[in-house]
Amino acid sequence: MRAAVLRDGHMVCRDDVDEPVPGPGQVLVDVRACGICGSDLHFAKYGDEVVSLMGQLKGMPTRGVTVDLSNDVFMGHEFSAEVLEAGPDTDAPAGTLVTSIPVLLSAKGFDTIGYSNTLLGGYAERMLLSAPLLVKVPNGLDARHAALTEPMAVGLHAVNKSDIDRGETALVLGCGPIGMAIIGALAHRGVESIVAADFSPKRRELAVTMGAHQIVDPADESPFDTITPAVVFEAVGVAGIVDDVLRRAPRGSRVVVAGVCMQPDTVHPFFAITKEINIQFVLAYDPLEFAESLRAIAEGEINVAPLITGEVGLGSVGAAFNDLASPGEHCKILVTPHG
Repeated sequence: MRAAVLRDGHMVCRDDVDEPVPGPGQVLVDVRACGICGSDLHFAKYGDEVVSLMGQLKGMPTRGVTVDLSNDVFMGHEFSAEVLEAGPDTDAPAGTLVTSIPVLLSAKGFDTIGYSNTLLGGYAERMLLSAPLLVKVPNGLDARHAALTEPMAVGLHAVNKSDIDRGETALVLGCGPIGMAIIGALAHRGVESIVAADFSPKRRELAVTMGAHQIVDPADESPFDTITPAVVFEAVGVAGIVDDVLRRAPRGSRVVVAGVCMQPDTVHPFFAITKEINIQFVLAYDPLEFAESLRAIAEGEINVAPLITGEVGLGSVGAAFNDLASPGEHCKILVTPHG
């Protein structure tokens, strides 16, 4: 079986991967599409730092995140798939198009799908999923669009954490996939003033397509010079951004940090304290937000089609990772294993 794997910091395609066998409560699925996530790009570039930081985490479960970077790593956690076969004592009709939160349950507990030396992810022809976590793709939704459920749920979670009201102004800094997901979630909620800032003209145009009412080129002016946001969504993930936001944001505003910065960063608490700014860091989503994102996509309430700017097969995943290093050219590239 074929799968694209991370090896020595680069994505390569293997054709000798063992076929996965479903256990009780699991299903074997045929991967139809899998999005390349910014987290995957971060992991390919900063894998050592990610593994080190995960090892230092306290107060949360860490099973499934220990990865040996000297061996191949299976990746891909934004997927849609078709059920092929159910494991023992498991009811899951073959032929059903599904998606799932990227977790595999077993008698030992759970493992995270997407960063593993042993557990296949969405950059493979086939993989295992947990039957209790499957969400059926409704309304004949295109499998490629269903694969964007996961990143759109990340945006919905960030918006939910912000407690934004329809009449408040939202400023989204960074119009990559997560920034776009936030804009889509804000528009779906009916927020009446959504401002998006990005250096890329293509991404600013796409932000309007996703629901932004105003766009700003930070090379020309700071968005804080022309608007007074109630909520600032930081979706850049570059050192220095959070401190700059605290410096410029208005008194009493809320800052939601969705961008993943892998480098040590410095902030001046003085700015946040003086202006009584509320800072919320966000990660991922809950199962209800995942299901709601799929429903909104399937019902046509959020159009994710414009976000897909490329498709590649398993043999071209490495090239796609390189292309995504130039953020002005692409938003979301999908891997279609049988394409």
